[in-house]
Amino acid sequence: MADVNRGNRPLSPHLQIYRPQLTSITSILTRVTGNALIVAVILGVWWLLAAATSPEYYAIVNGIVTSWFGDLIFTLSAWAIWYHYLAGLRHLYFDAGKGLDIKTAENLGWIIVIASVLLALFTVIVV
Repeated sequence: MADVNRGNRPLSPHLQIYRPQLTSITSILTRVTGNALIVAVILGVWWLLAAATSPEYYAIVNGIVTSWFGDLIFTLSAWAIWYHYLAGLRHLYFDAGKGLDIKTAENLGWIIVIASVLLALFTVIVV
């Protein structure tokens, strides 16, 4: 029979003692960056459609795209592209059955975080 006396059972302590690991954070960040890139794509498509519509509408959209907000979106999207790409390569490495021990997985997590920042800075500054 079902336990009808639910009030006397102990609560799970996992929410008080759980500490997110780097591997879980990088996995979540991979999904977040993939979805966040949609914002940059929408902004870019909007800019192209405005260019095809009229000079007045293009001037409005171009003002937004070239403002601090547009610069922020495209700069962060440069980082998101590099991060998502490197995380995908790490995922392929994991799919091959390699690097699955905790130490290697955490090292790869730090590598993709640091490398994505460096590559994004290179992209924004040099290119």
